[in-house]
Amino acid sequence: MYRLDIKGQFSVAALKLIGSLPLGWSRRLGKLAGYGTVATRGDSLRISRINLARCFPEMSEKEREKLARTSVVNTVATGFEMATLWRKPWNHAEDQITRIRNQQLLTDGVEAGRGVLVLVPHIGNWEIFGQYLATVGPTTSLYAPPKIEALDPLIRDGRESTGATLVPTNVRGVRALLKALKGGGIVGVLPDQEPDLSGGDFAPFFGHPTLTMTLAYNLIQRTGCKVVFGFGKRVADGFELVLLPAEQAIYSDEVKVSLAALNRGVESCIAEAPEQYQWEYKRFRRIPEGKSGIYRK
Repeated sequence: MYRLDIKGQFSVAALKLIGSLPLGWSRRLGKLAGYGTVATRGDSLRISRINLARCFPEMSEKEREKLARTSVVNTVATGFEMATLWRKPWNHAEDQITRIRNQQLLTDGVEAGRGVLVLVPHIGNWEIFGQYLATVGPTTSLYAPPKIEALDPLIRDGRESTGATLVPTNVRGVRALLKALKGGGIVGVLPDQEPDLSGGDFAPFFGHPTLTMTLAYNLIQRTGCKVVFGFGKRVADGFELVLLPAEQAIYSDEVKVSLAALNRGVESCIAEAPEQYQWEYKRFRRIPEGKSGIYRK
């Protein structure tokens, strides 16, 4: 218990220290830490290489290696940026937003009183995008507390700073998402995490059968909401917030058709900034026959 308390105290102190920096400085520090992570040749780089070889076999090994390294640097930088976003007032982050592309995809649905499901893949900085959503309209998102309990109030306060409502990742939370969409609100969901087998089905992702969450499909079917994709793309002088339309097929009542369209939407987002995607995530752990084993050393 003592060790856990020390770890928690250190993590809180580090988050507060980094969070006190301007966003530009936390990004620079994060990229420096990212280069250090690449130099260690640890699991982040190893898993990124495996995923990129699977998703982009047409690329040369040299191109994939460059992409893997850049992705790891960007992922670490995202973590440092998050500390600032959680600790600074919204106007500090808002000043870093250089452009919002296709904003009408979101605002048209909100103004029409139609619930909008925003699917936010792990590209660039998803935290600034989540904070932005709550400035457009009432926003509800799922929230799983961090493994380090001491960080929970800091992260929760940061995510709720612009008015978002966080709900637990259980049946009660899903009910809250349904209520929000039926009431014309915004719901944010991260669509590219591997679900439990009970909460997913297999659909193509970069040409490979991939366990994909059925949460979005269920929300669409039960509420008739509008669906858009969005992410916060890192640019030289801040962030560009990007919104992209979902394919019509995502509204299909056939689950596999809808899930395939969801994954194609994630792929379209990745195509905008492949070097900013979190390739270190073990997205292909399972195959229809069981576990893939591709990440074993």
